Amino acid sequence: MIAHLRGRLLFKTPNQAVIDCAGVGYEVTISVATFTSLPADGAEASLHIYTHVREDQIALFGFAETQEKRLFEKLLTISGIGPKLAITVLSGIASDRLVAAIRSGDYATLTRIPGIGKKTAERVVLELKDKLDDMAVPVASSTGTHHGPVGDDALSALVNLGYPRPIAQRAIETAIAKDAAAGQEFETLFRAAMAAIR
Repeated sequence: MIAHLRGRLLFKTPNQAVIDCAGVGYEVTISVATFTSLPADGAEASLHIYTHVREDQIALFGFAETQEKRLFEKLLTISGIGPKLAITVLSGIASDRLVAAIRSGDYATLTRIPGIGKKTAERVVLELKDKLDDMAVPVASSTGTHHGPVGDDALSALVNLGYPRPIAQRAIETAIAKDAAAGQEFETLFRAAMAAIR
């Protein structure tokens, strides 16, 4: 099984990356969190890999952080959640916020994640609530992220352009994390978020 890849990043999109390792290009499905942490195309990148094997396919799922990979693997233990839905979940919410929501039984937060309905959210909490004790969660992560009217306007603009809401939200969070002042002005934040998506 492939557990780790390191090589030249040929290209990346918010849900996929191709890494050239000794002349072989590996196509890896990634989350938005991993996408935002990857370097520019052409630079060296490394990913922790989960190899999913089916009769008709071998698929690679990549993670910048080991905690995200472990959370992915825990999600796979839940009936009704396969690799594609698990990666969608991790793209829809930061890992630390997901852990906090599961631990506290925050169904409202969980059901806002694309692909997670009420029944699935209940299963996630029931089956994982007591299995996440070894995952560190910053205290601030238990509160929902909100970036005021400017952030809301930028989020709305990105969604109207056709970007999925989780990707747009992540881009805004990345832009503000890089430059807190960007969150004060719509045009600055919008441009920074667009750059983060690309």
